[in-house]
Amino acid sequence: MLEHGGDLTLAIQRFGRPAGRWLDLSTGINPHAWPVPPVPEEQWHALPGADDGLKSAACQHFGFPQGLPVAGTQAALQMLPTLRPRSRVAIQPLTYAEHAACWTRQGHEIVPWSAGQDLSSIDVLVVVNPNNPTGEVTPLHKLWAWHAELAAHGGWLIVDEAFMDATPTDSLLSTLPGFARKELPPGLIVLRGLGKFFGLAGARVGFVGASPSLLEVLEDALGPWTISGPSRWLAIQALRDVSWQESMRHKLIRESERLRELLTRSQFPPQGGTALFQWVMASQAQPLQDHLAHQGIWVRHFPKNYGLRFGLPGNELAWQHLAKGLSSFKHGTGMS
Repeated sequence: MLEHGGDLTLAIQRFGRPAGRWLDLSTGINPHAWPVPPVPEEQWHALPGADDGLKSAACQHFGFPQGLPVAGTQAALQMLPTLRPRSRVAIQPLTYAEHAACWTRQGHEIVPWSAGQDLSSIDVLVVVNPNNPTGEVTPLHKLWAWHAELAAHGGWLIVDEAFMDATPTDSLLSTLPGFARKELPPGLIVLRGLGKFFGLAGARVGFVGASPSLLEVLEDALGPWTISGPSRWLAIQALRDVSWQESMRHKLIRESERLRELLTRSQFPPQGGTALFQWVMASQAQPLQDHLAHQGIWVRHFPKNYGLRFGLPGNELAWQHLAKGLSSFKHGTGMS
């Protein structure tokens, strides 16, 4: 199993602090989650219905011409590699690790990707946009150009937009050309979900936008009832809550800037980030993670890149806790 943010098991084992005494900033999940209302009792007793309005709510929110709800985008990540013969799959060297893991598990060849690389020998290109954990945003014109090049020889462009909801104008779906407004063209796959921006990671609801023919194959492969009825009902309510979405976008952008400023004042200026996290590269990344852990603050460390990902604190006490932890590291190590 790969390491993921939000799993405190490692921290608890290493530092002996009980689970309830941590400020967990290791994940990019919104700490101000969409307020979940009581789920109608009948949702627990009947099989989920495919005609409950979830597809239309998702298409309206994300901009899919057609979309398929799945049990979190993880379900799509695991199934898509089974739908192609052995392929050469290009993936950013530093990105969400499940992509490479899922393609490797099915026997595909992984090729480290960098913008400008020749695509003639590539069958599948996976781009996480904005990237996790660096926050890098790939310009939309590049994505469309890459798709055209890949589709010309039967390839796929997979764009994982897990962290896109706070900045929807950066989404590939916001600039669909005329030919793609009724259905996405062959070879283009866009992934979205409710885990990050909506803070509903536990509901396990994701969405795949693709051509109708690929969605049909994917749906058949996944089988019926992939998402529980209560999760489907919650997803519909959240996707339709436009006023909450608009106010939350402003709130997250403000708080992400506050986090950037705090880290900069603490002499760890971020090299990138999104509305939900900041990305810091520093030679002292490991000592800083350890120091913060001793203060009960858990951040995600990427040892190969000397990187740390800081999620957003959820309240003023958490902000003060992080500020104190960063300050005590600066003074304790003699940083000026």
